[in-house]
Amino acid sequence: MEPLLDVKDLYVNYKTYIGELKVLNGVDFTVHKGEKVGLIGESGCGKTTTMRAILRTLASNALVKGGDITFRNSEVLKMDKKELTEMRRKHITMIFQDPTAALNPVFKVGDMIADVVRFSSNSNTEKLTKEKIRAQSLGVLKEVALPDPERVLDSYPFQLSGGMRQRICIAMSLATARELMIADEPTTNLDVTIQDQVLRLMKDLVERRRLSIILISHALGIVRGTVDTVYAMYAGNMIESADTEELFSNPLHPYTQGLLKSVPKLTGAGFSEGIKGRIPDYINPPLGCRFNLRCTYAKDICFKEKPKLLNVGKSNHKVACWLYHRR
Repeated sequence: MEPLLDVKDLYVNYKTYIGELKVLNGVDFTVHKGEKVGLIGESGCGKTTTMRAILRTLASNALVKGGDITFRNSEVLKMDKKELTEMRRKHITMIFQDPTAALNPVFKVGDMIADVVRFSSNSNTEKLTKEKIRAQSLGVLKEVALPDPERVLDSYPFQLSGGMRQRICIAMSLATARELMIADEPTTNLDVTIQDQVLRLMKDLVERRRLSIILISHALGIVRGTVDTVYAMYAGNMIESADTEELFSNPLHPYTQGLLKSVPKLTGAGFSEGIKGRIPDYINPPLGCRFNLRCTYAKDICFKEKPKLLNVGKSNHKVACWLYHRR
């Protein structure tokens, strides 16, 4: 089965006054129709950059140095403005991690959702009156289980709670999403009870609409309970991928092992040491495996040559580590 989204060997740099940051270092990433994918890794590993590259919303100082992004058999990096607009209007949407920053404070919620509904409609076949737009806006607010949607439509973002603002961002995404939803830390700054409500809501809507979803999160428990496939990312590289239960029960890459060990245990069995060191400097990243300076198993080849993702067999488990390569 052909993938809905296929990212191959993607390289992205950022121009700065001190030089070029070599952030994405040959990213490979695949999402199939109806699949729920999780993306985990430390802050600064390139997760959001990868998603912005897919939508072509990278910052003005970003440079795509190589690679291919294919969505529904169309090459995203070669799309003209009209094709790109159509993709964003009809097929892919993104929920950003900070709802306060994502919503314009000087506009009412109803005005913002109305713009999204109007923009995502097919102007050639649909004639939307104000009444129809308001009805559709109320419909998406009801889908995300917001109480008193009439009042919410006539409210400004600052008059609503964090959980309500996040649900509005999800509602705006649902007004456009037809095939793929990207959720970038959708529960950041929410308390645990609201987190659970928002995630349950997203999972229910995704399954009901048969959408594919990419969930970016530092909360590994949330990822484990939500997605089908997990990719672990480190310093601009996909270093491991597998079915969710396989990856959590049998992590192979030293970085993934350290990441999972860093999660606090409810049993109270002491504190994890975490992963020593920090993400490398992107101006002058290390040769070979970018995890080599933090890895206790590093060999000579790890400092010379970058390992490729190797299929180790079980549950489509892949790992990019010289410990599993036979030279």
